Amino acid sequence: MKVAILTSQNQWFVPYAQKLETTIQGSKLFFNHKEIEENYSLVLILSYHCLIEKEYLQKHKHNIVIHASALPKGKGWAPMFWQILEGKNEIPFSMFEASQGIDDGDIYMQRILTLTGFELHDELRKKEAQFVSQMCLEFIQNYTIYKKAYPQIGSPSYYHKRIASDNKLDIHKSIYEQFNLLRICDNELYPAYFELNQIKYTLKIEKVEP
Repeated sequence: MKVAILTSQNQWFVPYAQKLETTIQGSKLFFNHKEIEENYSLVLILSYHCLIEKEYLQKHKHNIVIHASALPKGKGWAPMFWQILEGKNEIPFSMFEASQGIDDGDIYMQRILTLTGFELHDELRKKEAQFVSQMCLEFIQNYTIYKKAYPQIGSPSYYHKRIASDNKLDIHKSIYEQFNLLRICDNELYPAYFELNQIKYTLKIEKVEP
């Protein structure tokens, strides 16, 4: 099977995409869908943030996306983080065929990632990336089982794109009440913060190893 891996450049998933490239024999990593000139049996579109025009999708047999929700529920942005904020530790992942709509392609498989409830941002990203990579390998290794997709069933729901203000802490609530928000904040790029007396303070969190 001829495999291409497509991800966005200069963002968190790149090291995992590079590792996946070394794991899938003969695969090739791309950072722009317009640079995939050859036809591929499978294009793995993982954490890629550009719209892919229909003419490029039609070049390949499968264009696969993996989204951290039980589609059609939870379409849109940062679904795993939104579900953690909802208090969930069982995070469903859907592998589906890319289309022109928002996360609305036919589904190949769905799996559940189980969290402890104590992972912080970097741990969450690592677990997410490893789980996504495992799903990709499972699809390739069991292609005859998963090659036929089925349509999404049910009414869709959507998550909006997270912005800096979504990381604002409420000074009147306890740390315990806001722990899930602290967990999903990126200490460097998008730290949690609070405001007091018209002054903004950032708050970073890390585990102290025993």
